[in-house]
Amino acid sequence: MTTEGTAPGEGRALGRGAAGDGHAPDRGAVGAAGLAGTAEAAGSAAGRRVPDRGTAGDGNPPTGEPLRAWADRTSCVQGGDLAFHLTGAAGAAVRVTVTEAVGEQVRLTAAVHAPDWTLTVPEEWPSSLYRATFDVPLENRPTTCEAEHEVWFAVRAARPGTASRILVPIPFATWRAYTHAGQPHRGLYYAEQPYRAARVSFASPGGGPPPERWEEGLLRWLPGAGYQVDFCSGLDLHNGDELLSHYSLLVVNGHDEYWTMEMRDSVEAFARRGGSVAFFAANTAWWQMRLEDDGRTMVCHRDAVTDPMTAVDPRRTTVEWSSAPVDRPENTMTGLSFRRGAGAWGEGMAVMGKEAYTARFAGHWVFEGTGLTDGEPFARGALGYETDACALEWTGGVPRATGVDGTPGSFVVLATADLRHWREYGQGGAATMGVFRLGAGTVFNAGTINWGSVLADDPVTDRITRNVLDRLSGAVPGDGWDAAGGPDEVRALAVCESVLFGADTRGRLLCREVSGQNLPWRPVGAAPRVRALAAGREAAGGLPLELYAATEDGRLLRRAPEAGPREEEWAEVGQVPRGTTGLALCDAGLFAVTPHDDTLHHLSALDPAGPWRVLGDAGGAIALAAMNCRLWAITADGRLRTRLPAGPSDGPVPFADAGPPGPPGPPADPRTTLAAHAGVLFATAPGGPLLMCARPALPPR
Repeated sequence: MTTEGTAPGEGRALGRGAAGDGHAPDRGAVGAAGLAGTAEAAGSAAGRRVPDRGTAGDGNPPTGEPLRAWADRTSCVQGGDLAFHLTGAAGAAVRVTVTEAVGEQVRLTAAVHAPDWTLTVPEEWPSSLYRATFDVPLENRPTTCEAEHEVWFAVRAARPGTASRILVPIPFATWRAYTHAGQPHRGLYYAEQPYRAARVSFASPGGGPPPERWEEGLLRWLPGAGYQVDFCSGLDLHNGDELLSHYSLLVVNGHDEYWTMEMRDSVEAFARRGGSVAFFAANTAWWQMRLEDDGRTMVCHRDAVTDPMTAVDPRRTTVEWSSAPVDRPENTMTGLSFRRGAGAWGEGMAVMGKEAYTARFAGHWVFEGTGLTDGEPFARGALGYETDACALEWTGGVPRATGVDGTPGSFVVLATADLRHWREYGQGGAATMGVFRLGAGTVFNAGTINWGSVLADDPVTDRITRNVLDRLSGAVPGDGWDAAGGPDEVRALAVCESVLFGADTRGRLLCREVSGQNLPWRPVGAAPRVRALAAGREAAGGLPLELYAATEDGRLLRRAPEAGPREEEWAEVGQVPRGTTGLALCDAGLFAVTPHDDTLHHLSALDPAGPWRVLGDAGGAIALAAMNCRLWAITADGRLRTRLPAGPSDGPVPFADAGPPGPPGPPADPRTTLAAHAGVLFATAPGGPLLMCARPALPPR
């Protein structure tokens, strides 16, 4: 196909309206006038389609065959070529309009001739989502409800990561999966139909967004909120290690249901290397698919019995990720799963506008600036039409992820919604919002497909989204300290037998789970005048696992760590240096710091009644902990410091800074206390929140 002329111009931004089928609530779905532009948006809820219409849009009898178009690929790099193909034009002059779909800006109009045309994407076109619309001027040609005269594609950055550290993939696989739903041998849906297709081609007409436009809200919001992002096709994440290496944050948006094994491997490796992932989405990575024909064909049998790969490489069987023989639950990557979530379909989608999240950890950085308090509702209208959740247990009104369903142990629950009543509309369940660590990276999950629909009108949802994007992209750098509990009066901390113990200003010994969740403390005994706590590591130095305490009047105490009252709670086993505020046990040695003379002291834990020896200056330390054969300390001005636990015979070993001083790091308070366990540091001061640092950085060598 040859180009006869071009005329760039600007289209107007189109507003949002009700979904084309009328089922979606006012704030629960984005209408056909959004990213769809001139596309027809007829169809039922959840992206399901209806057959082609028999008359043209103006009511006059149609002329000729419907015009259909497709492209060779779902993305193209700036400056690259993308080939298009048309049927139904029969040599007629065809007009193509290429629109940058996020801002609805027309980038190109041209007259071309069927059946083939190649677009050379100008290098100055921004990385974004685009729509090429084909029509035959002056002819009343019929269109289809699948909008098969439109072709959607992403333009990737020629120099990835240069203009933005945020990458947004477009879920073309999910869009394609819902295309031709209900048409025998053409669409992957519906699941119960015996004649649904097991493979569909990306190089075929259709495959645009469903009528509800689940992705549109966030895509529209991003530029208006001041965020420049790079785009790609979700298929570009297949073997996407090199592409992802240029970015700090991957944003998965809306309904991204179909993933290849290579996509998961690349995204999980990206996070484990230190990249972050934000899922403003749900039903994510529900089905495993495969790509064939050099990525042009999507395969998803949805049945291990009929998939020939089951006998060859069961890991690649195209079933739910959590199902046999794959057995790789999606929530090991996302934190959440539709298995615990809820779904409202058909007429029931109207319920989406009535639901809201309830904040469960308002002191977390995700909620900073929102003004929310625990127990307060927010994001009304953002839940649906499908949500993701995880198995929870509750302690004192605070939820905690149990992990029995595959959710990582570091998952922190931020908000919940009880949607069990949705069984009336489809699937009863829940919605969960949370954040967790995946290797060196951080993963946030909003737990709902419809998050973007309220962004334009809801300041709390706006603020949460900004917090996530800013923190995880590195635009607002943090030092790794996050809230792990609300304010309390704890002034001494230690971990023993994987339980976090605290002594408070009221003389109580408390305990709670070692977790980033804001769990309540539980009293388990007395801690009279205890100023510092310490405990040894398992199988270290032949010492029993016990708690050690330094008191204000200079006594060294010891007790068993059972989380329950004891008749004889503490035994006095020796003395500590006068003014001790920090205590640690490492390599069968007790270490103590005395801030008044800035001194680090050492005592053999095998002879607790013996004499303490001076090791040298304490580097300004006021609190002390041991982890992985290192001493960690906090200073009165909030600096985190570390050194090896050398004894008196090793000579002077200085402390070195391991993190920047000041907020939002450990409290700059002379009463600060510190504990450590399994690579994680905990710090607090009386009256302040419990803080956690999961990635303490060693000083440069």
